[in-house]
Amino acid sequence: MDTSLTSLTSTTSPLDADGVAALGTTLCVWAHPDDESYLSAGLLSALQTAGRRTAVVTATLGEAGLAGPAPRSGFADLPPPSRADELAAALRQLGVAEHHQLGFADGGCADVALSTGAAAVRRAVAATRPDTVVTFGLDGFTGHPDHIAVGLWTRRALRDLGWRGRLLHPVLTATDRAAGRDIADLFGVYTLGEPRICEPGELAVRLELSGGLLDRKLGALRAHASQTAVLVDVLGVERYADWVGVESFADAALHA
Repeated sequence: MDTSLTSLTSTTSPLDADGVAALGTTLCVWAHPDDESYLSAGLLSALQTAGRRTAVVTATLGEAGLAGPAPRSGFADLPPPSRADELAAALRQLGVAEHHQLGFADGGCADVALSTGAAAVRRAVAATRPDTVVTFGLDGFTGHPDHIAVGLWTRRALRDLGWRGRLLHPVLTATDRAAGRDIADLFGVYTLGEPRICEPGELAVRLELSGGLLDRKLGALRAHASQTAVLVDVLGVERYADWVGVESFADAALHA
């Protein structure tokens, strides 16, 4: 871990794609396959472009996410997708070579003892030695119990290790929430809970994706076809790209 990078704090001018190298080695800790692509694909891709080491932790295989609506016409004879394969393809799109799969049950993270979940995350943190960790805040971004649990595991793991780096949570601004409200309502994205809403001046990182960064994020999301194909079909590529084309992160106090 590059200790020269661990004293970073949020400023009124958030880091953009050209500035994310300041985050150093970055570990993203998520609950399900596709969390990494929806919430941090732009960040991971920008870090790769900047020559920074990146790693991703996924707590579950997202197996419950395959129990969805009936297949669309013409798709009924296809074998069920493997979310592990989708995740591997998405990570290749983003250039992320380091992945830690924790193997907990999808939908069951809230039932895992905090000490058990934290121990699993702690091993990944110890292996990566990150300068920056990105994970869910107490809102879980969508209120999903797995998201909230994984965020709590990560906080405990970092405390146990005496880690002194930078902790970031995904957030939205009020403007971004309003711009995507129609889509979020249509697909029930925030049925379980709302994300943290921040003022622009509270943001640590703000990525408005375009060009290659946006293309790689869309490629990663398309790799999660079991989760994204219907949305792209309904919304169209341009509207979908507009919806997923911004990523915002806020600093979090580990010991607050």
